[in-house]
Amino acid sequence: MPPPARRARLADEKGVALIIALMSTMLIMALGLALVLTTMTETRISANYREGSEALYAADAAIERVLQDLLTVPDWNTVLADGGTTSAFIDGVPGVRTLEDGTTIDLNEATNMVRCGAIACSDADITAITAERPWGANNPRWQLYAYGPMDDMVPTGTINSRMYVIVWVADDPSENDGDALTDGGTPVESGATNNGAGVLSLLAHAYGPDGVRRVVEVTVARTDTTEIERGYTGQRGQDEQNRRARKAAVQTPGKALTRSVLGIGGDAGLVTQ
Repeated sequence: MPPPARRARLADEKGVALIIALMSTMLIMALGLALVLTTMTETRISANYREGSEALYAADAAIERVLQDLLTVPDWNTVLADGGTTSAFIDGVPGVRTLEDGTTIDLNEATNMVRCGAIACSDADITAITAERPWGANNPRWQLYAYGPMDDMVPTGTINSRMYVIVWVADDPSENDGDALTDGGTPVESGATNNGAGVLSLLAHAYGPDGVRRVVEVTVARTDTTEIERGYTGQRGQDEQNRRARKAAVQTPGKALTRSVLGIGGDAGLVTQ
């Protein structure tokens, strides 16, 4: 090509608009894709946070539910025994359970996992001294006590949750009797006092969709009184202080019940004062 024609060809701007349009389209597509990915990520993060919070509340509610059953058990050794007393909140014989998202939980394997960290445990595995279980013979031997869907926790059917909860009970590891199946047994060392008598450990797991799980572990102790709700009395006192701080309405306790009369017939009825 002659030099003048070559210069004219190089100076020709035909097709530049198409290149600019294609580059702009690719940039807009990249921005749109980034926006979609960000939206999907944020949605997933919020969903995980919501499900995690729900699982945590479910585990805490399971503990509260189990406490009501433990209050009615006169001898906690029956709870600690293998295959002993269980809660009224169970959904059948221990085995495999299928969650709403299709995942499965084997209650027996889950029990072994909390006992020794494996799907199968021997007595040697349970009593082995590890960083997480340094108490040896006093290591908690978790017993399956309560399990079931969160929806079944209240008989009225007012709970709408996809969580499945499991609660295990074990002897308090602070005991010194060397027997994880006996509450407050004779200490191994003569003359020692077993301060763990009347104390149990509770472990609750709540499982949700997409592998969500939350764990709550508490220690409970018997009181030396016949008033069942001593702890709740203190909680109510704290609630009252919070209400007064917010200048909200506070319920004033009425007079004590001093007399009860039951009559039959006529205008007689049950009168309480």
